[in-house]
Amino acid sequence: MKHKFLTLLAAMAVCISCSAQNPNEKMVNDKMKKCLVVFFSHAGENYSVGNIKVGNTKIVADYISELIGADQAEIVTHKYDGMAYTPLTNLAQDEQNNDERPDFELVPNVDFSQYDTVFIGGPVWWGTYPQVMFTFFDRYDLNGKTIYPFTTHEGSGLGSCVNDVRRAYPNASVQKGFSIYGHEVRTNKTKVENWLKGL
Repeated sequence: MKHKFLTLLAAMAVCISCSAQNPNEKMVNDKMKKCLVVFFSHAGENYSVGNIKVGNTKIVADYISELIGADQAEIVTHKYDGMAYTPLTNLAQDEQNNDERPDFELVPNVDFSQYDTVFIGGPVWWGTYPQVMFTFFDRYDLNGKTIYPFTTHEGSGLGSCVNDVRRAYPNASVQKGFSIYGHEVRTNKTKVENWLKGL
């Protein structure tokens, strides 16, 4: 119980100090703003975990929100609904090869000016985030914010996600990312806790 309490305190400190571009700067509390978790997650047939109703990345996003009190906004597209794993991976590769920008809705449609720190998460498809997340990068300007990328994967780790976020937002403070195996997310919340504790 004591460990969980200390972990929560450490994670909540991220939102108190997360807007600092320099971690050594002393921030004034009344100027702090809240943290936001933005994510894309794919339910349905997933590698290694089968047909799931809640996507792996959503579970991690829920952990983050629970542990630090962050708001959430989900990148929602119905383009991949009902697709089996192999056709989906083929489509994802075609989208990447063609540098496509699938459309999406942001649910809810939040006001990003209210947040200094944004956690950005998604699965790794062909070495980086799904192309729908690049549509998000094109549509929303997060320069000037502190960004923490995170991914779920089955062997790709972070891929090029952190560098891709840095390219999308050259004037943001993009921090070291976090990755977790998709098949671990339901049983290994501690990994997310430990990551947040170290921020």
